[in-house]
Order: sequence, then C-alpha cells, then structure tokens
Amino acid sequence: MTSNDTGPSPADQPGDGPEPSVPPSVPPSVPPSVPAVSRPPQIAAPEWPDRVVPSWSDRVARQASEAFGGPWGRHAVTGRALFWTPLRVCLLFTVAVLALAWAKQSPCSDGNWAGSKQYTHLCYSDTVPLFGLRGLSEGLTPYLDSPLEYPVLTGGFMALAALLARAYDTAADAVGLLPSVVPVQSYYVVTCLMLSVCALLVTRSVAGSSGRRPWDAAMVGLSPLLFVHAFTNWDLFAVALATLGLWAWAKEHPALAGVLIGLGTAAKLYPVLLVGVLLVLCLRTGQLRPWLTTTVAAAGAWLAVNLPIAVLAPDNWREFFALNDSRPADPDTLWNIAITASGGRLFDGPLAAGESPAVLNAVTAVLLVAMAAAVGWLALAAPTRPRVAQLAFLLVAGFLLINKVWSPQYSLWLLPLAVLARPAWRSLLLWQATEALLWVPRMLWYLGTDNKGIDVQWFFLAVGLRDVAVLVLVALVVRDVWRPEGDLVRRSWPGTDDPAGGVLDRAPDRFRLRGLRPVLTRRAEPAPEPVAA
Repeated sequence: MTSNDTGPSPADQPGDGPEPSVPPSVPPSVPPSVPAVSRPPQIAAPEWPDRVVPSWSDRVARQASEAFGGPWGRHAVTGRALFWTPLRVCLLFTVAVLALAWAKQSPCSDGNWAGSKQYTHLCYSDTVPLFGLRGLSEGLTPYLDSPLEYPVLTGGFMALAALLARAYDTAADAVGLLPSVVPVQSYYVVTCLMLSVCALLVTRSVAGSSGRRPWDAAMVGLSPLLFVHAFTNWDLFAVALATLGLWAWAKEHPALAGVLIGLGTAAKLYPVLLVGVLLVLCLRTGQLRPWLTTTVAAAGAWLAVNLPIAVLAPDNWREFFALNDSRPADPDTLWNIAITASGGRLFDGPLAAGESPAVLNAVTAVLLVAMAAAVGWLALAAPTRPRVAQLAFLLVAGFLLINKVWSPQYSLWLLPLAVLARPAWRSLLLWQATEALLWVPRMLWYLGTDNKGIDVQWFFLAVGLRDVAVLVLVALVVRDVWRPEGDLVRRSWPGTDDPAGGVLDRAPDRFRLRGLRPVLTRRAEPAPEPVAA
C-alpha cells in the first residue's frame, strides 16, 4: 500500500492528537480510483485494529503505556487473543481495585470501631452498623419484621446477604475447618462479595455498550471512585441493574431494558430518570413504541417487587418515602453550606425533631423540574441527536447537584454514565480525584476537632471542589452535544453515531426544536455503514 492510501494523517485523528509516528486508530478506506484487484497479490494489506486503541487516541493512556513498552505498535495485531481479551483485562482491573478497596475496608469489618476507627482508617460503611440496627443480626426480615429506610429490593439484597452469612456461620461451627468470625464480619464479607459481583457487571455492561471502544470499560475497572466507595453502601447493586438496562437497550431489547431499569428503581430511585432520557430521544426520532415497551416493563417490574411489601407491611413500606420527605439538607450539598452560612435561618429555619423542611423540599422540587426541562430542551434542540449516555449523565448529574441529599456513594451513579458519555481519562480522573479527596475531610470532620479532626470549613471546601469538577464535566458534555464534531465517541470511528443507542443508533430525526418552535423533519435513510479496507 502506498503512502497515498494509508488512511487519514495523524493530524486528522481524535483526541489530543497522536505523535506523527503513531498510526491512526481508524481503518483506511480503499481509494475508489485504485480497485482492490490491482493490488499486487504478494503484498498483503496491513491488519488494522478493529477497535479504538487508547494509546493512539488518548494522551493519558499514551503516557501510561510508556510503563509497559509504549503505545500499540503499527504492525501489532488485535482480535486474536485466546484469553486476555479487552473485556477480561478490564474485569481483571476491576478485581484488582476491589481487592484494594477490601484491604482499605478490612479494619472495620469486625464491627469493633473502638477509638473511632471507622473515621481514622477511612473505612466507614453503612452496612456494619445497620446489621444490628435493622435486626439482621437477629434474623429479622427487612420490611416484614422491621422498618427500613431503603427501597424494597435493597432490603432484599441485605436480607440475602444475612441469610448467606448465617449459613456460613452455621457451617463454620459444624465443620470446624472454616475460620469462625463474629456474625457482623461474615455478613460484611458476604455483602462485599455480592457488591463485587455488581461491580464486575457494571464493567461488563460498559464494555458491551461502548461499541468499538471496549477499553473504555477500563475507566470503570481502574476507577478511584470505585476504590473509595465500592463498599460504603449498597448503591453498586442499583448501579449494576441500571447499567445492565442500558446495555439491554443498546442491544435492542427494550422489554429486558425496562425490567432491569424497573428493578434498579426498586433498589434506588435514580434509574427511573433513564425512562425520561429515552422518552425525549425516542420522541425526537419518532420511535415511541420501543420506549412504551420499556416503560411498561419497568413499571411492571417495579410493581412486582413493591406491591407485595406494600400490601403486607404498608407502614414499613412507606418508611423510605417518609424519610426522604423529612430529611434535612445532607452535609455534602450546597444547600447545607448555604444553611450553615446563614446560621440556620435560611429556608425553613431551625426544624423540630421529625419536622419536614417544607420550603427546602419545594425549592429543590421546582429546580429539579426546571433542570429536567432544560435537559429535555437540549435533547430536542441540539444540532444532532445526543447520545443516550450523554443525556443520562446530564440528567443524573443535575439531579445530584440540585437534590437536598448527596450521600458520598451516590457518585457511583455517575461513574458508568460519565465513562460512556465522555471517555477521556484526564477529565474523569480529575473529577474522581475530588471525590476521593472529599472522603478524607468528611471522615475527619466526623471525628471532631477534640479528637484531632478538622473544622467543617475544610469539609465544605472539599464539597465545593467536587461540585466544580462535576460542573466542568457537565459543561464538557453539553459542549459535545451542541458541537457533535467534538464528541470523542462519534469521531473515534467512521460512521459512529451512538453505540448505546439501540433502536436510536443512526436513526433519522422526526421532531426537533428550533428555539422554542417544533419542527417536523422528513424521514431520511440512515447513512450506510463504512467499509473497512
């Protein structure tokens, strides 16, 4: 192949621009003026990768690759590994980070938190104290025997972990060969193992939804956020269900996607936002039937889980909703910073025990509706239909920034969405660095200044840095939506539209907004798939 038919030059490549000696990460096209039969039979065409190579297209990945021999070579062959495929390597990354996360959490695993060990060792986890506080240590079933402040399916997750832990304790006592531990420790270990499976499912789902970018899943597997908060709470369970739902949608299984999103909503309410994302995108393309299938399946799955508990234990079932209404502003929110700065006078003023912050609830509700409307307008008015992950990230990030509650582990909700929306190592690592940094002053603030902790101002500073980092990511994604030629995913491979779009991928527009005026567009044939050399 001559120098004129080797594909685009490095200057035309996505990302930060590889060095001149680095080959492009897209397959070359055979020039129409040179028929394939005219190529000398003894000269084989170079074997180009069938996927995006991070060390060619991402500056951080390219620099990191220097520790392992440098960027992928021009004549290296992809797609022939018998075992170490990109997916399995990314899963291995996830296992390694989870092992480190367990090592960080192990000082707290036995429930002996004397000397405020949970704060000094940065290993606090809700799962340990709630084992006793919610009756799991006594064999009580959440909701049926005791109230619980979590959605129903999370309560089922907790009950299953307690059941498996009791089975292990019984076997350890009977056999004598297994190590015996205190019940809370066996429960915590089982919980962490189950959450580890959820983390692996998140990595697998991201790899399956990324199209020709399977290595993007490494951004989940090697995530500092996963290291810090994998075992802080049960959120990875809901994240896994939601991400599996997005993968099912990407594979054009709307009913399965709905079931998974509905189950995710039964574990943590945030996955219901994905239904709204799919609504506006399906409205723009005129494909409302798949959305309706997904919505009905999601509602059915949620009802199938919640209805029996609502009938059998209505008071305990309502506990989750009552708590969310009565909760004050969470420490990690801008609302709490504003209330503290005002001396507690802002919004509702001092609250009595159990009193709901009615003013704060109303303000956040109005702002959330306005934010959702703004995201919907962006989806319908953008020059090119946004990708599913872009819109999902914007909606969930906006929800976290405006909501009155942002528990530290809630940031895990953003992880797979951020990776799929804007898979750039530098911006993702900078954001997650602020999340990891925030965990330290939070624990030291809980420790108290009398125990060599810190004042609340340092904690608020870390909250502000985290919020700024999230806003920067939001701004970058909005820029990619409004200027799709800069979208890292769309420009990484010829003809790429939305690998996670499912029925929306490469679908023509049927409805758009120009300003505030709706416009019906003529149906057009989708662009043909590119033909690689």
